[in-house]
Amino acid sequence: MNPLVTIVVVPRERFSYTHQSLTSIYQNTKFPFKLVYVDGNSPQPVKDYLEAQAKHKEFELIRTNYYLYPNQARNLGLAKVDTKYVVFADNDIVVQPGWLKALVDCAESDPKAAVVGPLMCQHEPIHEEIHCAGGESRIVVDVKGRRRMREKMYKQGHATKKWRSQMQRCETELCEFHCMLVKTSIFEELGYFDELMLNTKEHIDFCMDVMEAGYKVYFEPDSLVTYVPAVPLEWSDLHYYMLRWSDNWETKSLQRMREKWNLAEDSYFTQKHKALGWRRRDTILSPIVDKLTLGIDNRLLKKLVMFGLLAPVEKTLNHYLTSRHEQAHLQRRNNFPAQQMDVRELVRS
Repeated sequence: MNPLVTIVVVPRERFSYTHQSLTSIYQNTKFPFKLVYVDGNSPQPVKDYLEAQAKHKEFELIRTNYYLYPNQARNLGLAKVDTKYVVFADNDIVVQPGWLKALVDCAESDPKAAVVGPLMCQHEPIHEEIHCAGGESRIVVDVKGRRRMREKMYKQGHATKKWRSQMQRCETELCEFHCMLVKTSIFEELGYFDELMLNTKEHIDFCMDVMEAGYKVYFEPDSLVTYVPAVPLEWSDLHYYMLRWSDNWETKSLQRMREKWNLAEDSYFTQKHKALGWRRRDTILSPIVDKLTLGIDNRLLKKLVMFGLLAPVEKTLNHYLTSRHEQAHLQRRNNFPAQQMDVRELVRS
């Protein structure tokens, strides 16, 4: 049989969940598929594991010795896809049996369906708490004529058990890249993913591109997938996590989003800029604060340690790591004569 689907797995924000996630995909997916795994500079034990699994399960492994922007990683995988559909999956998801067939069935039900998202859950225990059940991503024009971003995820934080039985397949406007099925032919019209969207809002950008081209985004609740973040992180994940959620990458992504869609610099963006670094504070710094304050439940003390001591040091380190990565990235780009790096050329290299 020739599979209809290629699953492209890319790094999200850490590498330490690689084994659990890849095992889940193979154990819980009976629908035929190809797999392309993009490994962006994982630690040596993970690298060795992926090489062994690629040989054993006969999937294609793309390895770079540097960290990748999310859309950069997706483009590397996309260059290898020759099936009707492609599923972009982060490397920290767990899937429920039947997940892939449900996505394909939804896509096959409507010729205009270009993107299908599952009922996406979050955290452990898996499949119990909703992260995203479709949503809204559109531009609205206010009374002053300003173009403003409308973004909303449905049912986030609600119990899966309470709501799933009431959900039905439907058109939506938002699907996240934790797990997203896409009709491959759409890239012939839209081109590859925008690599100037470095780390955030790239799913909104893509979904709006799809809808603007006259195609549809669907939500399919019969497909159940969970992404599993971690607090605290393992030591080997810290460097990539800090880079992945750096202030620099997020600022540039928001700027690209605003300029590309001609959006007003309104409260949507000012709030995003004000909250820069919140993931790093919650995931990396908060566990350190708890240790330094000996578990004392004093909000003022913890705030003082966080913002008076740790946050300034972490921001300096974050700026250093980002600058070093950017210099290396520019050097790699300069090795190619074309202004825009061809991802297929990068794969071959």
